[in-house]
Amino acid sequence: MPNLVVDFDKLLTLAGTDLGVTEYREITQEQINKFADATGDEQWIHVDPERAKDGPFGAPIAHGFLTLSLIIPFWGELFDVEGVTTKVNYGLDKVRFTSPVKVGARIRMQATISEVTEVKGGAQIKVANTIEIEGQERPAVVAEFLARFYK
Repeated sequence: MPNLVVDFDKLLTLAGTDLGVTEYREITQEQINKFADATGDEQWIHVDPERAKDGPFGAPIAHGFLTLSLIIPFWGELFDVEGVTTKVNYGLDKVRFTSPVKVGARIRMQATISEVTEVKGGAQIKVANTIEIEGQERPAVVAEFLARFYK
């Protein structure tokens, strides 16, 4: 169950709402390999653990886009809107991959609704997301996520 579930009629009042943080998730080599297979991005820093030990990060790292894609399952832990017919991932703004995520690292997401605007037939929210790495000061990803909800 998400941290916050609201009815569509209250959505326009939520700018500035801190949605909290998700549970931590461990990044595994299996996840990275599956992502590499799905995207065709099989660069050795991701999929060759032996070679990656001697690479710039000392271990294999997750693809930046793999880490970014976890916004969606993290999102389900934090927020939902009821009383709508359609929910759409509308896009991303200002995405930055600020720190590599090594195999075995645990990450979580903190999110704040920064803007809510009316759109034809619904509302759009902009959410400031920070994907944090357990035990590190510098986050893995900082991104603004856009979602639309239609009545």
